[in-house]
Amino acid sequence: MSTREGAVGRAMAFFDDGGFEQLLSDLVAIPSTSQEEAGAPALATYLDHAMRPWLERLGFDVTISPNPLPGFGPILSASRIEDPARPTVLLYGHGDTVRGLEDQWRQGLSPWKLTREDGRWYGRGTADNKGQHALNLAALEAVLAERGGKLGANVKLVIETAEERGSRGLREFIAMHAEELAADALIASDGPRVEPEMPTIATGTRGTFHFDLVVKLREGGVHSGHWGGLTTDPAILLAHALSTIMDRDGKILVRDWLPRQGVPPRVKAVLEGCPVGGGDGAATIDPQWGEPGLTSAEKIYGWNSFIVLAMVSGRPENPVNAVAPDARAHCQIRYTVDAEPDRFVAALRAHLDTHRLQDVRIENAFIRMPASRTAPDHPWVGWAQASVARTLNKRVQIIPSSSGGLPGDVFVDHLGVPLVWIPHSYNGCKQHGPDEHLLISAAREGIASFAGLWWDLGEPGTPARD
Repeated sequence: MSTREGAVGRAMAFFDDGGFEQLLSDLVAIPSTSQEEAGAPALATYLDHAMRPWLERLGFDVTISPNPLPGFGPILSASRIEDPARPTVLLYGHGDTVRGLEDQWRQGLSPWKLTREDGRWYGRGTADNKGQHALNLAALEAVLAERGGKLGANVKLVIETAEERGSRGLREFIAMHAEELAADALIASDGPRVEPEMPTIATGTRGTFHFDLVVKLREGGVHSGHWGGLTTDPAILLAHALSTIMDRDGKILVRDWLPRQGVPPRVKAVLEGCPVGGGDGAATIDPQWGEPGLTSAEKIYGWNSFIVLAMVSGRPENPVNAVAPDARAHCQIRYTVDAEPDRFVAALRAHLDTHRLQDVRIENAFIRMPASRTAPDHPWVGWAQASVARTLNKRVQIIPSSSGGLPGDVFVDHLGVPLVWIPHSYNGCKQHGPDEHLLISAAREGIASFAGLWWDLGEPGTPARD
């Protein structure tokens, strides 16, 4: 007789006996970076050679489509329908990675070779995102085996290959295929847990807004001995501009960037007692930095942040005795759905003008990924929380926004689905840099929790359909 415990046990056995490690090794070996033109063939290989045969073996109808936007990677969509009257979950993942950065990994490690060391699997894509969506599919395979090939529910799937380039083309693709991708909920995995040991459910993400601050005063540099102290230094103007945007302790001073009503009560409630930690290799949490009066969890999951991603004046690699002609900073705002990004530029322009900084220009402003959020008390969120807690016998922390960027807005806008992100990684995984890795302990809990979820999806008690 098939049981929930049997399904979870099958998934754990596959993991513990080395089956998942071999699977992940094969996926990591495909150098599917979307940030380098040479990686384009590997994007297609990942979908067509790694994903398609596996999904077809699980009973999915699979289609691989060109990206609606030229120059961006293809998109895989798949469906496994047993009974349209039963719940349908949409699964999402991305098969592309950032650059390999081969020369920056420490000795003995390679981005395209899986290496097991000290409870971690090293390799590009282990955490972001190959390892995460592979865990979910491996769990589904275990449940289907336990139930004799039947799930008792329906699953649809989207795997894109341009997430590391802002999910370009995904919005257009989902809009074109909205009817065939209709589902009751999106349940997927990306991003980090709040702490390595704490199962987490995120119901959205903060958006990312980018812009350049530019001070250009002349066509070329001028002699620092002849002109220093006489002519305006653009680097100093830029530094003053940044100091008016954020104070010494990280408080944003352009107050029109922030949610008008502060952190919403429902967000505050769900974040009460929420820990924030990165594990080994993470940055420090500086309690004095950021918005006064907020907890660390509220700062990262319920508030806006301002970051200078890059800044330059002159030639730092080869300084010359000259007053530079210009200075530039590339900046980012991470914002929640409670903010108004369409007002960001106007608010900043007015702010700079008030501080007599009319020479500081705002250029290239754009939203890379919009913010999204499902209510933390949505029935599908509560259902998933109860399922994961039952499987792992642990507290499951709900957060209103993942700390990283995800294209949840696309699925909300065009499919109207609630968002249930269940991450299997952690803040210290070094994604986007050298030595990216997946914690084996968190991955093991991930495959178990999804086996429980898939089992429960085929049982009575799922949320009522809208």
